[in-house]
Amino acid sequence: MKLDSSVSAVVTGGASGLGEATARRLAASGAKVAIFDLNQDRGEALARELGGVFCKVNVADEASVDAGFEKARAAIGQERVLVNCAGVGNAIKTASRDKASGAIKHFPLENFDKIIQINLVGTFRCIAKSAAGMLTLSELEHGERGAIVMTASVAAQDGQMGQAAYSASKGGIVGMTLPIARDLMGEGIRINTILPGIFDTPLLQAAPDNVKAALAASVPFPKRLGDPAEYAALAELMITNGYFNGESVRLDGAIRMAPR
Repeated sequence: MKLDSSVSAVVTGGASGLGEATARRLAASGAKVAIFDLNQDRGEALARELGGVFCKVNVADEASVDAGFEKARAAIGQERVLVNCAGVGNAIKTASRDKASGAIKHFPLENFDKIIQINLVGTFRCIAKSAAGMLTLSELEHGERGAIVMTASVAAQDGQMGQAAYSASKGGIVGMTLPIARDLMGEGIRINTILPGIFDTPLLQAAPDNVKAALAASVPFPKRLGDPAEYAALAELMITNGYFNGESVRLDGAIRMAPR
């Protein structure tokens, strides 16, 4: 798919980090971009800069997602591109013992459900609704109607201690990549997934320098944190390369995460 002013795109989690980098890259390639995010101040500022539209969206809430797509489509038209970057994480052991008191506790199940609802169900919710919209579009070259990119994590394959919920949510994204590609193959819609490693996002930027240096040193090569622009470049390739479909690709400097 060629990216130009005739193509509209939706980027969830688009106000910062990987989503922001992707929104910038798509806009630089000529696409009209809608940013779905909960951070209204950052999202509106970025949308103004890119000439796009901001939609305050909670991907875990169906009415919010519906309203977001309605607003985006009214402003820039039916999207041919969807990039899913919205997500959250936490780190809690499945069961543990307090070192001081000896009290035993387990992973709060409401916290587990929250991660699954945002990362996995929220991603699928946006895909299902976006794909239904894409079905109304006319075919492009080779019968293509749209392209979707999902964001998993290397934790989908080598999750660390405390990442049971996060790894489950990201593993679910990897697991549904091929089935969704097969569901949509007759309609000319492709879908692929990126598994990022350790990236220099706002979450990590707040960490002490020694922590960031240690993380960078743990990457085999190059020994640095990933640049969100590198994620955006791969997302764009997945969108523009018409033979890229049903794949889950690690983008991680060859890192394999240790247990902790």
